[in-house]
Amino acid sequence: MQFTTHIEVWLMALALAMDCFAVSVASGIIFKKPAWRPMIAIVLLFGLFQSMNTLLGYWGASHIYSLIKSIDHWIALGILGILGGRMIAESFKSEEKKSFNPRSYKVIVTLAIATSIDALAVGISYTCMGYSSIGELAYPIAAIGITSSAMSAMGLYLGLRFCKRFAGKMRAEMCGGVILIAIGIKIFVEHICMHGI
Repeated sequence: MQFTTHIEVWLMALALAMDCFAVSVASGIIFKKPAWRPMIAIVLLFGLFQSMNTLLGYWGASHIYSLIKSIDHWIALGILGILGGRMIAESFKSEEKKSFNPRSYKVIVTLAIATSIDALAVGISYTCMGYSSIGELAYPIAAIGITSSAMSAMGLYLGLRFCKRFAGKMRAEMCGGVILIAIGIKIFVEHICMHGI
């Protein structure tokens, strides 16, 4: 594999990992202090779903992705918008009345799905780049998973540091909610700019 191809693989992995990073920052802010089990789950599941959806996009290039291609940006916007809206609403409640649990594994899986939808399109693009077998795709898939997990871990760390530094000056849930909604809007706008409604 040529050196330029290596660079392309890791740049693609980094691009896909940016949403994971941003969501992880929001999660770290909401955690306020280390919660190791859900944090490890975020790191592992974000990387796993990015890799799985890349493979799924490659495997079902002409079948599976075509079923949701026209609405994938709506799905991402809806999931992240609902979760972000719930976080913002929770920020106005007292601690005793809060029902949104950012440590919930169901929430983590939902976020992993929402942030990995773009990986389906990347998987499809690999069919156009000359990858003729899943074996050849193993390297890019591994790079995507590793990078997404690493960026998620970095995001959690930065979110925790941010929360400690600005504790008492802002509602963590509100900040996290705004970040999630912004990511959903970014995905939606990017799709509209590239493909239209």
